[in-house]
Amino acid sequence: MKILITAGPTREAIDPVRFLTNRSSGKMGYAIADAAVHAGHQVLLVSGPTDLDVPAGVDFIPVESAAEMYEVVARYLPGMGAAFFAAAVADFTPAEISSRKIKKSGEKMILELVKTRDILASARETISFRGFLVGFAAETENLEVNARAKLEAKGCDLIVANDVSRSDIGFDSHENEALLVFKDRTEVFKKAPKHDLAIYLISMLGD
Repeated sequence: MKILITAGPTREAIDPVRFLTNRSSGKMGYAIADAAVHAGHQVLLVSGPTDLDVPAGVDFIPVESAAEMYEVVARYLPGMGAAFFAAAVADFTPAEISSRKIKKSGEKMILELVKTRDILASARETISFRGFLVGFAAETENLEVNARAKLEAKGCDLIVANDVSRSDIGFDSHENEALLVFKDRTEVFKKAPKHDLAIYLISMLGD
C-alpha cells in the first residue's frame, strides 16, 4: 500500500531570522514511517524541520511552513491508500513577513496572525482522499471528547489522541500513551515506546 505520513512541526516566518513554531519533535511520525516500510508498504514522509534521521527506504520531502506542507500533501495524497497526519501544523501564520530583520523598538510588538489552511480538514472534501485517514490530537483536557469531535468534523477513520500536558509522553519523549478513537469505539494504548504504537497503527492496514 502507498502511505503518506506527515511529521514534525512547521515554521511560520516573521522575518528573515525569526519564526513561529511548536514543540513537536517528529518522533511519532518518523516511527510510523519506519514501521510502515518494515511492513512492506511504500511510504512518502512529508516532514517539517527535525533533528531526526530519515528512515531507510522512505521517500522524503522536507518542508518548512504550513502552506508548503499543504501543497505537497494536496499533490500526492490522492494516489495514496492511507494517510497518517502526525505533523503539528501551525494553526496561524503571520499576515505579513518582513523582508528585513525587525528591529527592537518600544516595549511591545503586535503581530497579526491569520489562519493557515487545515490540511486534515481538506483531505476528504477538498483533496477528495478516500483512503484510510488517521489524524492526531494533542490535547491538554477532555481528551476523548475533543478527539471524537475532531474525528467527526474532519472525516477521519481514527484519531490518535494524547495528553501533551504530561511531561512523560508526547512532545520530546520517546514514549507515548494514547486514546485511539474510532467511529464505533475507543481503545486505550498504554504507555509504551512510540515505535510500539507505530507498529500497532500500521498493523491496522493489513498486508
